[in-house]
Amino acid sequence: MPTPLQERVRRIARRRSSRWVYRLTRAAICMLLYPYLRVQRHGGEHLDISGPVIVAPVHRSNLDAPLLSGVGRRPLRALAKESLFANRWFGGFIAALGAFPVRREATDREAMRLATEILGAGEQMIVFPEGGRGSGPTIDGVFDGMSYLASKAGAAIVPVGIAGTEAAMPAGARFPRRVPVAIVVGEPIAAPAGSMSRRELSRFSEVVKGRLQDAFDQAQALVTNR
Repeated sequence: MPTPLQERVRRIARRRSSRWVYRLTRAAICMLLYPYLRVQRHGGEHLDISGPVIVAPVHRSNLDAPLLSGVGRRPLRALAKESLFANRWFGGFIAALGAFPVRREATDREAMRLATEILGAGEQMIVFPEGGRGSGPTIDGVFDGMSYLASKAGAAIVPVGIAGTEAAMPAGARFPRRVPVAIVVGEPIAAPAGSMSRRELSRFSEVVKGRLQDAFDQAQALVTNR
């Protein structure tokens, strides 16, 4: 059952004014952050498909999600820890940007239910396939929970390689350094057909991992060749 906070966030997200908050914030990121980091974008058209979509980016920095807003045309949703909504004004702001609260101590089942609900409404949602922030040039693994979510929600997965953000704003940094960044969006991976066994989920996750590594390699090459 939704909490009072989650109901409030839903109301905010449905407001027409929230669309303008998202558009203005996206415009500010494109006008200020993109030139500062000299961001290169490739394959953004792969994000402009209809229906439920899991946007699956490499995660190396807190810059990754904000930068993604400037790549495709569709608004992005994401689950965020409930504590970020503690301040009513900041919570309202990130709710307008598409964030939805989930309790950090909650079970994965609740997070999966919320994610399935968002995707079931035909929206586009960020899910970090590595399960959290990683480091280095290699994708170590993709968690099967994302593959299960794609299967359950009938959502396509779009792999996104983002290079340069780890150097621009590593863990603990408060402000980004002026380091070149590249974003490469891979072709969509069709949603798995029907329910899958654990072994099938693992095989599908390996496919996603390979496609994500390809996009990440291309992004890293673009940064290296600058």
